[in-house]
Amino acid sequence: MNLILHLLLDAAVIFGLAYVMPQVEVKSFGKALLVAVILALLNVTIGWILRGIGNLVTFFLLSFVIRLLVTAVLLKLVDSFMSSLTIDGFWPAVVIALGVAVAGAVLDQVMAPAPAGNGRMETVLQWMPQTALLRG
Repeated sequence: MNLILHLLLDAAVIFGLAYVMPQVEVKSFGKALLVAVILALLNVTIGWILRGIGNLVTFFLLSFVIRLLVTAVLLKLVDSFMSSLTIDGFWPAVVIALGVAVAGAVLDQVMAPAPAGNGRMETVLQWMPQTALLRG
């Protein structure tokens, strides 16, 4: 379920940014969904190798930047063999990669399970002084 939501959100981000940015063109939402699926497959197969090499070179200090740049390179790779996606330049691909990363992080945060026991509200109530109103 999480994978389907991520793919749909990625397709929506790609399609939305293509609508806003004149350097990016996607034929339809279905094609944007196909781009999201291909991008996910490339990230799983080639992306982890490129990210690993980049992280070793930077001593794991710039892993977020490496992830963005690798996703942008993979987007340009998808652009090179799909006629329904056109990205003019590398920086629009970086902007799309940033949009996909932010949207994925927000989705992961929303879909994260609630902490079991001793949550923030319980901690606040535990330390809150009892007043005359609470004593009844």
